[in-house]
Amino acid sequence: VQLQASGGGLVQAGGSLRLSCAASGRTFSRYVMGWFRQAPGKERSFVTAINWGGGNMIYSDTVKGRFTISRDNAENTVYLQMNSLKPEDTAVYYCAAGQYYGSDPRKYEYWGQGTLVTVSS
Repeated sequence: VQLQASGGGLVQAGGSLRLSCAASGRTFSRYVMGWFRQAPGKERSFVTAINWGGGNMIYSDTVKGRFTISRDNAENTVYLQMNSLKPEDTAVYYCAAGQYYGSDPRKYEYWGQGTLVTVSS
């Protein structure tokens, strides 16, 4: 599976962005999809994940209620809608795929290249 993330950019605090992650291959629907982020000088951290069918999602406490993950298996794409953005959300955001449904980045098999989100105060 090859993943291509897009949609990052510069936004003011309180604004919104939608990230997309397009996957290659015909087995997209078999993978759990996750979003992670890495701020400068920090380790990669879990943001959210969605199960194969899209009916179950988990979120980190820092984004719960502001971010929404969704997927379109017909389009081989997973989305991250980010609302009420804060400067501390500034990071490179990565999408990931795997058979594991959880928050441990080490258990995801495939990674996209990352897209930068910058939130100005």
